[in-house]
Amino acid sequence: MLRTLRARVLFYMLLVSMIGIVVVSIFIQWGFDKSFNNYLERGREHKIERVINQAKADYQRSGRFDSEQLKRLTHEYALSEELYFQIYDNNGRVRHNTLQLRTILNSMGVAVPANEEGLDSKSYPLVVNSERAGEVAAFFSVDFVQEESNFLQTIQLYIILAVCLTVIIAIIFSAIFSKTLTSGLNKLQFAADQLQKHDLGIRVPLGGLPDEIKQLAISFNNLAESLSKEEMLRKNFTGDLAHELRTPLATLRSQIEAYQDGIWEPTPQRLKQSHFELMRLVRLVNELEKLLAAENPQMQLELVKMEAGMVLSSMWEMFSPAFHDKGVKLNYIEPEEEEWFYGDRDKVSQVLSNVINNALKYTPEGKQVTLSVNGDNAYSVGFIVEDEGAGMAEEDLPHIFERFYRGDKSRDRKTGGAGIGLSIVKALMEAHKGRVQVKSKLNKGTTFTLWFPREEE
Repeated sequence: MLRTLRARVLFYMLLVSMIGIVVVSIFIQWGFDKSFNNYLERGREHKIERVINQAKADYQRSGRFDSEQLKRLTHEYALSEELYFQIYDNNGRVRHNTLQLRTILNSMGVAVPANEEGLDSKSYPLVVNSERAGEVAAFFSVDFVQEESNFLQTIQLYIILAVCLTVIIAIIFSAIFSKTLTSGLNKLQFAADQLQKHDLGIRVPLGGLPDEIKQLAISFNNLAESLSKEEMLRKNFTGDLAHELRTPLATLRSQIEAYQDGIWEPTPQRLKQSHFELMRLVRLVNELEKLLAAENPQMQLELVKMEAGMVLSSMWEMFSPAFHDKGVKLNYIEPEEEEWFYGDRDKVSQVLSNVINNALKYTPEGKQVTLSVNGDNAYSVGFIVEDEGAGMAEEDLPHIFERFYRGDKSRDRKTGGAGIGLSIVKALMEAHKGRVQVKSKLNKGTTFTLWFPREEE
């Protein structure tokens, strides 16, 4: 019955509203009845006090209880308030009695019992000048009189109407709120169904959504955007990989067929060319294997304490010949003091090699690349690789570590890149609990800062 979220929200909101309305109504009714009874009791005591004071005044004046003012007052209370009195003298004889009016009221068609049944009573002594002059007995109805009963019924009717109106309002607003709350979830459900059907362009509109649902919708939109980009990267990589494979395979195929048909003689120069095309395929496969190894969550690092200056110095010595051959100057700024950090020696060399090799690829002849160490951070040691190369566009920077991402495809193909090197760098840095910072300006150069932790995790 309550399978949908909207039905549950509506049910529980109505349940809470009903409980609140019933509890409030009971307290209002109870409080009003108690206050009204107290009010009636105070009024009755005031009327009785008036009769007692009048009886005392009569006694002081004439020694009797038969003044017209006393009779008029007690008759008025008997007829309008159903408040009756019996006044006794000091000898216990009845000198004034309005209970007899009940018989008259019956004869007039007012349904009042002729006896004292259904009446409560209280007695009050009459003390005049410190002497007992008699006694006043007040008789009053246990139930409400007609006017009081009508008043209470009117109040109860208003309470019932207020409760009914509140219930209707609660139902309306609960339905509206539940619909508003679940409409955002329905949009998310529809978008998720479309995404499951490979509609990667689907997005959840954010207008009119509550903040919590809006944050969920934003997360969903970011997920859809990420999947869309991944799909684009996958397609681009498929095309790039096909291109990288097609060229050497086509060359090898044509050369081997030429050898088989006797058109070419397998000279050392031609065999060397065939071997070069074969090695292109081997290098591509090796890069893919390195990426898979770097992204393996079960990869184990052999962390050792290393000195940043010595590591960077060895990298400078290793790459200096390649930079010299291309005509690019490789500078090394030796740190002023020793900077120690923890890392896997082979993986650190692989990370630095990939970044320095990228700098070599994209720095033209006559420019320079600078290697240095940043030891200002108390928790990390940074390796800085700064080049004066082609740089990267600002819109490419958030994506350079994505697998197979290539900002300038023609440039990458010219340099032989497949968009895998920086993905390996990111995976290995994350395995070290480190981080990478990149600053770049198009046609001005790029600066990579690789931060490795000083303490062993």
